[in-house]
Amino acid sequence: MSILVTGGAGFIGSHLVDALLERGESVTCLDNFDHFYDPAAKRRNLEQASANERFRLVEGDIRDAALMKELLADGSIRRVVHLAAKAGIQPSLRDALAYHEVNVTGTVTLLEAIRKSKVEQLVFGASSSVYGGNPNVPFSEDAELVCQISPYAASKRAAELYCYTYHHLYGLPTTCLRFFTVHGPRQRPDLAIHLFTHKILAGETITIYGSQSRDCTYVSDIIDGVLAAIDRPFDFEIINLGDSRPVTVREMIAAVERATGITARIEQGEARPGDPPTTYADITKAQRLLGYEPKVPLEEGVGRFVAWHTEADSP
Repeated sequence: MSILVTGGAGFIGSHLVDALLERGESVTCLDNFDHFYDPAAKRRNLEQASANERFRLVEGDIRDAALMKELLADGSIRRVVHLAAKAGIQPSLRDALAYHEVNVTGTVTLLEAIRKSKVEQLVFGASSSVYGGNPNVPFSEDAELVCQISPYAASKRAAELYCYTYHHLYGLPTTCLRFFTVHGPRQRPDLAIHLFTHKILAGETITIYGSQSRDCTYVSDIIDGVLAAIDRPFDFEIINLGDSRPVTVREMIAAVERATGITARIEQGEARPGDPPTTYADITKAQRLLGYEPKVPLEEGVGRFVAWHTEADSP
């Protein structure tokens, strides 16, 4: 019996693949190696997994209905962790149709294949972006969601709704996990801590857009939450996975400065459309249902990332 991880070559996905293999699971990884960032980086993410006989890589796209049907046809895959998505708030403002096609149509294509298969459980990688500009913090799962402020956020909320609809119609146990600002080794180069580290080491200026704070969550804490969700299938639940200790962008930069020993050059810019002013997770539900407790504080996580980045960039 195998677990399918869609988007398994990405930042969070590859860490999940490694963790599942480490505990003895058989894993099928589906990834299309999209060129949003260097596909070679994603292949490096899978180097450890590729040496494991219980790992299988399938290169393909969740929008390919025939492939989704074929993957699930023999009944060996009973659990699916769906992480494949077109990511990023600002790029979604420039290409909303592509975000809808991958994140919504792709999710529905996968759900259609799942409902005709022997899959017994779905865990969906949702996003804190669905809370949008909600001024009521910390964000709890029962908040009224009427304020998505980017196409990316809208597409992730739409995917959640489809997950519920397919659960309601076909009885599939489903858990949607809303991730909050994940950081750590293998982080995408467009995300804040990776971008800040690159610019500080290169002596380039960092632009801060408006005044923002983020609930930064270390990747191993996120993986602990995903594994707990796999091990405790629910009828249907939406659960926040965050650190619940938001920090300002300037505090994030300061942590990178301490880890690198270099002072950043910073300029202040205007707030950008689509960016929520804050993210802040209420993790009470995750603690109650999953036994979830974030362990890695920002300072330690940034130090681990900078060490990984330095090693990855060395000849």
